[in-house]
Amino acid sequence: MKKKGSNKKIRKKIVIGSTVLGIFLSNIFLNEYFCKNIKNEKNNNIFFCEKIYAKDSNNKKNKKNSHKIEETVYSEGENDNNNNKWPSGIEIETPNAIVMDVNTGTILYEKNINERRYPASITKILTTLLAVENCNLSENVTFSREAVYKNEINASHIARDEGEVITMEQCLYATMLESANECAYATAEHVGSKKGGDYTTFIDLMNKRAQKLGCKDTHFNNSNGMPDEQHYTTAYDMALIAKEAYQNENFRKIMLTKKYTLPATNKHPEETYLRNHHMMYYPKKTTKYLYDGCLGGKTGYTIAANATLVTYAKRNDMLLCCVVLNAKSPNHYLDTIKLFDYCFDNFKILNVKDYEKKLKYKGKKVKYDLNSYINVPKTVDYKEVTSKFIKNNSKVELEYSYLGRKVGAIQIVQPKEKIKKAKTVNSNDNDDIIKWIIGAVVIILLTVTFRKMLAKKKNIIFED
Repeated sequence: MKKKGSNKKIRKKIVIGSTVLGIFLSNIFLNEYFCKNIKNEKNNNIFFCEKIYAKDSNNKKNKKNSHKIEETVYSEGENDNNNNKWPSGIEIETPNAIVMDVNTGTILYEKNINERRYPASITKILTTLLAVENCNLSENVTFSREAVYKNEINASHIARDEGEVITMEQCLYATMLESANECAYATAEHVGSKKGGDYTTFIDLMNKRAQKLGCKDTHFNNSNGMPDEQHYTTAYDMALIAKEAYQNENFRKIMLTKKYTLPATNKHPEETYLRNHHMMYYPKKTTKYLYDGCLGGKTGYTIAANATLVTYAKRNDMLLCCVVLNAKSPNHYLDTIKLFDYCFDNFKILNVKDYEKKLKYKGKKVKYDLNSYINVPKTVDYKEVTSKFIKNNSKVELEYSYLGRKVGAIQIVQPKEKIKKAKTVNSNDNDDIIKWIIGAVVIILLTVTFRKMLAKKKNIIFED
């Protein structure tokens, strides 16, 4: 039998050892429990701060082609006014003009782009776009009295009659190629009726779509561009509409058609021959305005609007759209040609895939359209371009800028993550409470058992 003094020392060591063991096991259990809850809450953005800090997207080994990528929430008014390295531009006669890259939205040239002007028949670009988006091209369109008699006098038309029936496809070819006002009106009536309304329903649809595209100085009051004080746009807004329209395959098909034959109808026993009016694309009257790479567009003219013109052109994979308003003929053609030459000569495209081999967002590799490119002056390298992640609701874009100007943006496809249900420390979840209690009981039992085992082994007598 060991002495009491010796037993006390051993007892003290056992108490200390068992306590340490208890604390150690408690930490393991509680740490796992609390970390699990905190991690789940983070996944649900409970503890996430709105600000996302800047990161360098490229590995240090690839510094040669690297540039700073920031992760930020979108904010206005961050443009750098230092435009010394941006091409200086050229002089043109047309009062209002813009050249925009169709794929990136980059503005390569601008002159009074936010002044309100009458658009005339380039209005029909939006009319046609809404029609192909809301109708089957085989649908029949019937010409009303209003469509015929409100639009044929002193305006472009193809002499349709009241009660005449043609398909929507035929109606749109006449609208875009021959700029037929009665066809644009009948188109609007047909789409408005499908929407449960009438002609004014379509006009409301035009204005809503323009607003959705970002047009801030545009209001449409008819579907064909007839003179009206409440019918106006700007070069910038019209470029946004033209950019959107080009994305639609049916719109492109109609616009790119040079000649079209309208078959006999219930009112016209003879065929009607249609010709594209855009003389940079099709030599309807002369060949002197034909332009290499031109992909068509839409012409417009009224006495109030002067000449208006929307034109698409492509060279070396760079797709541009030029809009000119309030031009004196033939400056709408001459200035458009001059502007395209200036832009193709002074700018180039850089394919993002050639520089962003492993694009990451929040530390995770992401996918994007490998055909994406940015549009920059020819003297600029990729490393001189800055970029930042723009988060808009659930969508994320990587926006590129040079000297404060947007030169492109790519849509980021984020990897899908399984979102677990958040659990907090103060949760009333009975299962978690039971687990916590069981854990505590297990720790106590282990401590008592450990002490008894040691006491029995060493034949120690514990005294209180």
